[in-house]
Amino acid sequence: MADKKNRNGEFWELALERAHLGVWDWDLRSGDCFYSAMWSQMLGYGEGELVEASDLWLRLTHPDDRERAVASGERHIAGLTDSIETELRLQHKSGHWVWVLDRGGVVERDVEGRPVRLMGVQTDITKQKQAEAELEQVNVRFRLALAASGTGIWHHDLAAGKSYWDERTREIFGLVAETDEVSQDLWHSYLHPDDRADAERAHLAPLQTQKVVAVQYRIIKRDGDIRHVESLIRFIADAQSSGQILGTVRDVTEAKQRDQELAHAARHDGLTGLLNRAAFDRLLAQHIATARPLAVFYVDLDYFKALNDFAGHATGDLALKRVAERILGCLPPPAHAARLGGDEFALLVPDCDAAQAERLAGAVLAAVRDADLGSTVASRKLAASIGIAFVADENTAVADALACADDACYAAKAAGRNRFAVFSPETTSGGLNAARLAADTVDAMEDGRLKLFGQEIHRLGQPWQENRHVEVLARLAGRNGQLIPPGEFIPAAERFGIASRLDRWIIRTALSLHGPALKAGALTLGFNLSAQTLSDPQLWDFVDAVIDETGAPHSGIGFEITETAAVTNFTAAEEFVRKARERRCRVSLDDFGAGMSSFEYLRRFPVDTIKIDGSFIEHIAKSRFDREIVSAISGIARSLGCSVVAEKIEEQDALDILRDMGVAFGQGFLLHQPEPLQAIVTRASGRAALPAARRA
Repeated sequence: MADKKNRNGEFWELALERAHLGVWDWDLRSGDCFYSAMWSQMLGYGEGELVEASDLWLRLTHPDDRERAVASGERHIAGLTDSIETELRLQHKSGHWVWVLDRGGVVERDVEGRPVRLMGVQTDITKQKQAEAELEQVNVRFRLALAASGTGIWHHDLAAGKSYWDERTREIFGLVAETDEVSQDLWHSYLHPDDRADAERAHLAPLQTQKVVAVQYRIIKRDGDIRHVESLIRFIADAQSSGQILGTVRDVTEAKQRDQELAHAARHDGLTGLLNRAAFDRLLAQHIATARPLAVFYVDLDYFKALNDFAGHATGDLALKRVAERILGCLPPPAHAARLGGDEFALLVPDCDAAQAERLAGAVLAAVRDADLGSTVASRKLAASIGIAFVADENTAVADALACADDACYAAKAAGRNRFAVFSPETTSGGLNAARLAADTVDAMEDGRLKLFGQEIHRLGQPWQENRHVEVLARLAGRNGQLIPPGEFIPAAERFGIASRLDRWIIRTALSLHGPALKAGALTLGFNLSAQTLSDPQLWDFVDAVIDETGAPHSGIGFEITETAAVTNFTAAEEFVRKARERRCRVSLDDFGAGMSSFEYLRRFPVDTIKIDGSFIEHIAKSRFDREIVSAISGIARSLGCSVVAEKIEEQDALDILRDMGVAFGQGFLLHQPEPLQAIVTRASGRAALPAARRA
């Protein structure tokens, strides 16, 4: 160790320099103040650049810090503090501010004990202050994030047995208190009895791990309000103590309610509150798997479409709600009811024998007949046709069970409606065949047996290339190679809930194969939509995604909706048309004139094209009534700026009459038969000559 005698002034000066400490020495009697070279260097000045003066440091001090710095010195000189210690900013030679920590005190007094000399050192703490400022910004963002998320912070000191809740935590629990500290057992007193054991166990789990544990539980506030909360918990080790448990708490009651509402909406029909088709299928599968006997009811309302035509869709919706309520009122406790779509319902009744099923069917029939539809439609009554199928074999498919009940429902309708029938294999009318056909349609989408055809839409009197619009059709090839008419497999698809899937397959396949032709303007395509597709809230997301993938323009696509499809969900149809027009897709009203509400749809839906139902075209040459109807529809359409398409033009006389009436477009065997879509696209793209129109 160096000799103490060698620790002279140079020694200490070197030590101060190495520690980057600037020394000041103030003589109160003379007013002189000495500043060390390191003090000047700290502020960017060389030796002799600063004129020493007692108030030099004060002149260099930031205006906002002067009063506080002077007060610190005055309190020490007055004997109120043991030393001077304050933080202040001094101006650097370059103009920026340097944060320093000023420490010092009296080193000499006169004979009367009055201070006559003060000494001290100043240390550059700029980096420390910058770090503190950055940390404060992080803390501000953290506190803002906590406030935005509604999250509270709490911790429990294991050694002291004390708990601390911040203000937000106290708000969540409804605790009125001025301090963060709360009694150790306070939290336990809020726990819901059914959740207490799990919550307490979760809060002890962090003691065994460094991981974050998440737990949700219910609390009961002092006013009786039950809230759902979520906590994230972690154990923080401490070498000096037993450590502490740190946690967050957040009120998730509203989120829980939303989740419950979404879960309910996913399983229930939005209009009636009954189970929807998907939920009913799952429930039916579960019951069939138990091998316990059960009865499946298929309930189809009679005369519902006529009610819609007469009183409007709002009344139709009200009728469906009232019927659903009355059906629920008839059911025994273990039974379930669902709305399959439109005016069709299904019931599942476990442990139901034939006598019980017949009594329940009679009660449901009476309930539907007696449903209160309001005074405005007192003259209109509903009825129902009910099919009943008994299931006892655990290997029965859900589709087959419903098909049997549906088949019996058809038998009830055929027998005169407003009655029920029990399924019997000997008297089946094809329900099981329809179920198998629906299943085969799904298989055909995968194995290539579902084929795309097209029906050209001609401008009457002009070659097809003047318009180049094609209605896309689907044809199903059976496993034996024979084509199955659309009149068979499309109704089966609608009955068994796969119509929307079929429509999506047709749209995706057509646009994927022929998107380039549409983009080049070689032709435009029109697609028919089922009621199930119209009611699909994800339809436009799907269409937009396929268009993005294929490059097909919105303007090259048209959609056709029928009154039959729109009647099951008028609001959805109206929303569909609005979104189609926003995207500049064309919209056609198909089978126009076949229903009593056709003109109401025309008033509500801003469409591009009206397709007159073929029943008015087939005999137009012989029927004056049909000619007047077609003429009236054409006139109205022209006045609204809509194009008119006539369906099923099968005779030359009909074609001539339509031209005279000013009907612009037509489709039918006289003009062109449906043919593979690929062949039409090939001609439209210029790789083959366009054929002349041919007669059937």
